[in-house]
Amino acid sequence: MLQLTGIKKNFGPVTVLRGVDMKVCAGEVHALLGENGAGKSTLMKILSGIVSPDAGEIRIDGQPCRFDSYHQAIAAGVGVVFQEFSLIPYLDAVDNMFLARELRSPLGLLKRAEMRRGAARIIAQLGVEIALDVPVCKLSVAQQQFVEIAKALALEARILVLDEPTATLTPAEVEHLFKVMRGLREQGVAIIFISHHLEEIFEICDRITVLRDGAYVASCAVNEVDQARLVEMMVGRRIENCFPPKSATTIATTAAAAAEVVLEVQELQLKRNAPVSRFQLRRGEILGFAGLVGSGRTETVLAMLGAHPALRCKLSMRGVPLRFADPAQALQAGIGLLPESRKEQGLITSFPILHNISLNNYGKYRKGGLFLDRRREAEATQAAMRRVGVKAPDAHARVDTLSGGNQQKVVIARWINHNMQVLIFDEPTRGIDVGAKAEIYQLMREFTAQGYSIIMISSELPEVVGMSDRVCVFKGGGIVATVEGAAVTAEEIMTHATSGRLQHAA
Repeated sequence: MLQLTGIKKNFGPVTVLRGVDMKVCAGEVHALLGENGAGKSTLMKILSGIVSPDAGEIRIDGQPCRFDSYHQAIAAGVGVVFQEFSLIPYLDAVDNMFLARELRSPLGLLKRAEMRRGAARIIAQLGVEIALDVPVCKLSVAQQQFVEIAKALALEARILVLDEPTATLTPAEVEHLFKVMRGLREQGVAIIFISHHLEEIFEICDRITVLRDGAYVASCAVNEVDQARLVEMMVGRRIENCFPPKSATTIATTAAAAAEVVLEVQELQLKRNAPVSRFQLRRGEILGFAGLVGSGRTETVLAMLGAHPALRCKLSMRGVPLRFADPAQALQAGIGLLPESRKEQGLITSFPILHNISLNNYGKYRKGGLFLDRRREAEATQAAMRRVGVKAPDAHARVDTLSGGNQQKVVIARWINHNMQVLIFDEPTRGIDVGAKAEIYQLMREFTAQGYSIIMISSELPEVVGMSDRVCVFKGGGIVATVEGAAVTAEEIMTHATSGRLQHAA
């Protein structure tokens, strides 16, 4: 159904696509894989008419096509669910689904009832419950994701591009999305699926195309490769185990456990009838926070920092009792948060790397009380970038031009530059490719070896098991168990996360 041949694209002196080929058949789910910056999104923007190629050809059903706008691509049967939501927050689902395609009477009046029926029919096809009459900003992130998918289906797309559609969904919602995709596949729709979760590729996809550094690497059937081979194709090298060994950190943590409690939460309760959370964070360890979505992991951390209400909160750092009224006080005490949504809460993406790393650090660059020592700021920023391995032309590059992994490293660099004692990583590798994941994991291990203490919140059980020295398991808004040593297994964690047993352990 779709054939891309020799697609090339340069942005100024930077070559983004180097003659990429790709074929997608009707009635198949075709995975498009590659690291962040490999050219996947640019290729899809060319397919959807948002970006014009410098060279190459697009054919649909054997006929050459050239799209100068997204509307032309839509007319040809191409629909895209973008990684970043393209919804207008204060319009309802119906208005978003029919945006720029409103049904009107001969007098120009909106046929609202007809549009609502059409929207309801598509939502029913997806098998989800979504309020059609409220602004989409009041819907959950998962519901907004399904509105995006419904918006593409409303176009009656024959070629559907799904760019990281599962990043914000729970496992149950992912399975439901896959059920919808299988139904579309049976109807002959060609689906291009982009995901960093390789296990999803083997579950839902039929064939794979891999890009690396803007160049075509290979295409193959899913059953012709395993996960290790896919990773090697994507990053150009084998990654035998993306999780660094725990041994050195675990030994150091065990030896210092008695005297080196950096942070202790004696009791923290988010609301009545919720479990009372108690835990210790030791010097040089990674303490995992695990649990199902909605179990209270992020809310507990935010309450600890004074950014979320709590019924009661009692904590201390190095034995000194503290109570944070707001995150600024936690920052002064040496606690840095890498938030779940780095683009919305962790970065000012339109600012350069320099200013993002300098945020919260301007006090130490003051000169004469009123002015900043720009030389010291630049030197400190460059040192922080080198330390965490930010890949960018220079410190003046805008953050929104960086890959997801490098954006995450910019947030890390800010806190390292601020001399934190405790780093809280909330979903540290969400939306990051496998190569960048391995780099983030290595950085975390290096930090603990240098004496930092880390709390890691993650919804990915392999990540929790592979990286955590100990794990606090959450259920119903609080910690119900703490596991360590040989007990840090996916089975043990899920047993506590899904059962009603309460075991409070430091």
